Amino acid sequence: MEAAFIQKMKELLLSMKQEIVDKLIASDEEFRSLFEELEPRDQADEASDDTDRRMLDVLGIQDMKRLKAIDNALIRIEQNRYGSCVKCGKKIPHERLEALPYAVLCIDCQRVDERKNR
Repeated sequence: MEAAFIQKMKELLLSMKQEIVDKLIASDEEFRSLFEELEPRDQADEASDDTDRRMLDVLGIQDMKRLKAIDNALIRIEQNRYGSCVKCGKKIPHERLEALPYAVLCIDCQRVDERKNR
C-alpha cells in the first residue's frame, strides 16, 4: 500500500479516535452533572433515569469497541500490516478502508463472517 494513502488513513483514524474520546469525556461529565442534580422523585421518574443511564452505558460500550478497533488499526499501521485481511491476507480495497478505516476483513471474508453470524 502506498505511503500517502496509509498516512491519510492514519490521520483519519487519529481524528476519529479524538472524536470518540471527546464524546466519552463529554458524556461522562454530562452524566455526572445530571446524576448530581437528581432530586428525590417518584418511581416513574427514577425508572426513566435508569433507562437513560443504561442507554448511556450501551452507547459508551459501542464507542469503546470502536475505539479499540481504531487503536488496533493504528497498531497494524505501525506493524506494516494495515490494509490486509486478517483472515485471507488479501489486500482490502482502498474504497472499503475509506468507508471503514478500521476494517480488518476484505469484502468476501466479511460476507462469509456475516452469513455465519445470522
